[in-house]
Amino acid sequence: MAIAPRLSDELADGRNLTMLVQLRWLAVAGQVATIAIATLFLDIKLPLVPMGLVLAGLIAMNLVSRTRFRHWRWAAAAEMVVDVLALTTQLGLSGGATNPFTILYLLQITLSAVLLPREVTWTLVALISGLFALLIPFHVPLVLPIGLDLFPLYLIGMFFALILDAVLIAAFVTRITANLRDRTQRLAIMHQRALEEDHIIRMGLFASGAAHELGTPLASISVILGDWRHAATDPEQVEEIAAMQKAIDRCKAIVTGILMTSGEARGESPRPTTVNAFVEELANDWSDQRDFEGLALNNNFGDDLPVVLEATLKQMLMNVLDNALEVSPDWVALDVEREGDDLILTIRDRGPGFDYSILENLGRPYRSTKGRPGRGLGLFLTISAIRKLGGDITAANLPHGAEVTLRLPLESLALRRKNV
Repeated sequence: MAIAPRLSDELADGRNLTMLVQLRWLAVAGQVATIAIATLFLDIKLPLVPMGLVLAGLIAMNLVSRTRFRHWRWAAAAEMVVDVLALTTQLGLSGGATNPFTILYLLQITLSAVLLPREVTWTLVALISGLFALLIPFHVPLVLPIGLDLFPLYLIGMFFALILDAVLIAAFVTRITANLRDRTQRLAIMHQRALEEDHIIRMGLFASGAAHELGTPLASISVILGDWRHAATDPEQVEEIAAMQKAIDRCKAIVTGILMTSGEARGESPRPTTVNAFVEELANDWSDQRDFEGLALNNNFGDDLPVVLEATLKQMLMNVLDNALEVSPDWVALDVEREGDDLILTIRDRGPGFDYSILENLGRPYRSTKGRPGRGLGLFLTISAIRKLGGDITAANLPHGAEVTLRLPLESLALRRKNV
């Protein structure tokens, strides 16, 4: 995916602009040190008042840049033009083109080539070339003390200027390149997530259509089983019909969950309840539907709280419990706690734990070590739905097993449901 060379794109997070501000602070410190050495140790006569005004202007520009210009589209170009004009003024007050620190123009050109669009960079090159040409006839000559030759002083200044220029270019261009690389990586991640979510949406539409089609035959089978149950006299037959009815009811619940997750049948799903009642219902229904007696429920929520919940949330929690049951068929724990205004649901198991790659890409679709097609979608859909409610999910390995922790804000959850 190509990235358009626009200022707003390159400086979206402001980090590169911050580095330009840091560079100007270094320029101010370097100019102060250079002026002090030239006047105090080399006894060179410099126009200190106008040079001090230039330094004051750079300091003011830095203070303004931290607040006013941070999100301006042309902030980087304006910053560099100001730096070039300030450097030109200081050079013009201290020898013009004969000043060895004219090599610092290369730093501005390098930063412009990395940060700015091509047209702006060439415009800045033209500006620097014109300003340098003006420095040849228009400048304040250096007044050297008797016995101090210009050429040896020029060579020493060029040596230090070259080293300073090289260090600054290497340091700042490396950091800017890292920023651009990070931004490109973030864009790639966002693009990948968009593709995955688009694929999930298509699958959701397909699942919703399939759920509609399955609703009618499941209802017909349920009616037939009801007739058989009333007509059956053999206890063994009655038990088998009850088991079949239980399986049909679970299929219908799954179909209903698919429809509610896709946004349909939502008007019937919200219902008033309490946190403790919801937890008890979740534990009992899940255990009954799976014929599982090893669920350890630890409800430490405290004082009960009325809420309005959708059955979709219950289905999502059942998906997480199902994942735990797959790897730990003898024991699964559900811990319920309250931390401030958050409902904390922790599901633990005694399985082998999560693979490191799963923990690193938690919530990404198709990240599963179970080796079957389509795995990894359940946790992805659960995390997406929980985050839409303002909550979050974390996972971790335990010494013997693993745990998945779901955090839901009680207040925002209740408010969302009251407006449904």
